[in-house]
Amino acid sequence: MRLVVVAGLFLFCLAGCVTSEETVFTEKASPHKTLERRVELARKYIGQGDWDNAKRNLKMAYEVDPGNAEVHEAFALVYQSTGEYELAEENYQTAIKIDRNFSRARNNYAVFLFSQQRYEDAEEQLEFVVQDTLYNARPRAFINLGLCRLQLFNPTGAEEAFLRALSMDRGNVIALLEVAELRYDDDDIPNASRYFESYRRSVRQQSSRALWLGIRISRKQGDLNAEGSYVLALTNLYPNSAEYQAYLRTIQSGR
Repeated sequence: MRLVVVAGLFLFCLAGCVTSEETVFTEKASPHKTLERRVELARKYIGQGDWDNAKRNLKMAYEVDPGNAEVHEAFALVYQSTGEYELAEENYQTAIKIDRNFSRARNNYAVFLFSQQRYEDAEEQLEFVVQDTLYNARPRAFINLGLCRLQLFNPTGAEEAFLRALSMDRGNVIALLEVAELRYDDDDIPNASRYFESYRRSVRQQSSRALWLGIRISRKQGDLNAEGSYVLALTNLYPNSAEYQAYLRTIQSGR
């Protein structure tokens, strides 16, 4: 169930209106400024899912500077989105080769690798990213690292990464739920409950996975009222979910 959490979460894409912004090129600008504007437009087109216009602007940027790391990273995002995975990987690798400290490109490359189930390769990229103390998306990189480690059957390393994310972003709901689940798996019910309550207070509507965890924690604590509330919510909100089926199996088996 954790696998779905990361898919597409941390790709750097911006949406917005771009039609009028094309007019900025009616005036002559320096090559540097032209490249910067073309990449900015391309990223906005990527956010809108307009791959043709994104490519068009990136090709113009590439003509200005074929060795620009941001151009290659943006190309990688386009190719990843259109299912051209070999070209996506080639451009991610080129961007990182040009600028080995390009943390955003490494993080996005790791997301790509995760989607290809290449967890060890993704972990390697993320371990580099989280060392960059100036990277503004560092908490999310720690979350991605934790999700990779879960897939590599390393719960201790995963929890360490999630806790690092929480030290920088105390209300991060992904990290809170993951740590709650890991504490539950380790039969540490008091801390599982503590992290779960922090998660519950931070979301407007709990996921089916969270409600199922709430049911199990409440059972361990012998809190029938809380368990009943979570059961009612799971039944009403997610009757077709895998978690609801798991709950029904426990009822049928008497556990």
